[in-house]
Amino acid sequence: MSVQVPLVGWPLEQVRALADERGLRVWPVGGVVRDALLGRPLHDWDFAVEGDAMGLARAVADALGGAFYPLDPERGTGRVVLRRQGRGMELDFAALRGPDLEADLRGRDFTLNAMAAGPDGQLIDPLGGLADLQDRLVRATGETAFDDDPLRMLRAVRLVAELDLRLEVKTAVWMIQRASTLPRASPERLRDEFARILAAPAVADHLHLLDELGLLAQVIPEVQPLKEQAQSSPHRFDVWWHTLLVVEAVEGVTTVLMGGHPRTAYVDGPEGVWDDLTERLGRFGPAVTDHLEVRLRGGRTRRVLLLLAALCHDLGKPITCTEDERGHLHFYGHERAGARMAAERMQALRFSRAEVERVRTVVRAHLRPGHLSRVRGPVTRRAVYRFFRAAGSAGVEVMLLSIADHLATWGPNLQADRWARRLAVGETLLGHYFERQKEAVSPAPLITGRDLMAELGVEGGPEVGRLLEAVREAQAAGEVRTRGEALALARRLLE
Repeated sequence: MSVQVPLVGWPLEQVRALADERGLRVWPVGGVVRDALLGRPLHDWDFAVEGDAMGLARAVADALGGAFYPLDPERGTGRVVLRRQGRGMELDFAALRGPDLEADLRGRDFTLNAMAAGPDGQLIDPLGGLADLQDRLVRATGETAFDDDPLRMLRAVRLVAELDLRLEVKTAVWMIQRASTLPRASPERLRDEFARILAAPAVADHLHLLDELGLLAQVIPEVQPLKEQAQSSPHRFDVWWHTLLVVEAVEGVTTVLMGGHPRTAYVDGPEGVWDDLTERLGRFGPAVTDHLEVRLRGGRTRRVLLLLAALCHDLGKPITCTEDERGHLHFYGHERAGARMAAERMQALRFSRAEVERVRTVVRAHLRPGHLSRVRGPVTRRAVYRFFRAAGSAGVEVMLLSIADHLATWGPNLQADRWARRLAVGETLLGHYFERQKEAVSPAPLITGRDLMAELGVEGGPEVGRLLEAVREAQAAGEVRTRGEALALARRLLE
């Protein structure tokens, strides 16, 4: 009994018509067939072409008003980029790699990607991809699949994460045996697959899987020393397991604020912590959601970068560890060391400058909300201003990471008063950022450098900048409200 693949309409009909005009045979293959069988939305398309794939791609681009890009001219691979209903769509065309379609499919990465749709929509499945899809398995097409392209090992975990699948045992063994070859893939390709794993649900589970397969150490080698680094109370685990808890807690915090229900396999806080979070910070949910979905230059969202910062937030602990006379371990300056290490690794993976700086800032500042929570009394407007002066808009992510870090550290031993204080600091910081930003976070300047030079006779130079910053801080604190008061304060400071 043949299986029909539900692929119809635009752009398939146009592609097939253009192929017929040129006497070419063309088949939708790979992910688009898999996603159609799963009933998932279809975005990007892959086509296998018997004949001139590059020529067909150019014709499709011309006919549909898209842009054509040669991806691999030697292998006859081209890409068409289209805009449809405000969204981008990519159509990749590749010449058959082998004497026929079946040989092409057998040379692909996984059985669930080694399927094609025939001219009448019938499924072409020589390796049993549909059965593996029904069994929720990611199975390599053969042992050499990872030798041909080591990046496929990361892709396997990404498919497990995105499609909620399981890794077939023999495939996992082949990956473990070849994990050390992963760096043969370019840094850009490693970055893109790893970022997609961070964007998928249950991030901590899949980081753990990457670690068990020996792959995580190939992407971020700095995580390996975390496994050997003990910590003193109130920590309950080594730095690696603590890190997994923090990553999961970050996902839980953001899920709750986005109106969802957290899935926690590791985080073990007392009952009611998520209700507490909703009660104190729930009103910021829509604003936090919008904030985290912003994409930075480079393409990743702030949410993905927050999870990466959570993974990297304690990288500096092994190299800053000291022990006092009572046997307690300390990690003074680990946030600065970790920020430097995270930035260097991201640069090696070719993240954009904006993305590197975002993660660097979050890691470097992740202890600040804890310091604020230990101060008696309410957080002052001056403290709020200084916090966001140091962290900028990334202060939102810093606060979310701080809450997750606190929850992961204390777990079932969470103390109600400490937890309430951490949430209160979060409410103050997020409240000022989202509701009182122009007043206390980034107030419009009352005076300029020219005012200082004209009114007070200050010569240009660093002194002008110092005076302006002091005035702006006083303005954020509510101590200065008018231009006259600003000039008066500057005069006093100058004297």
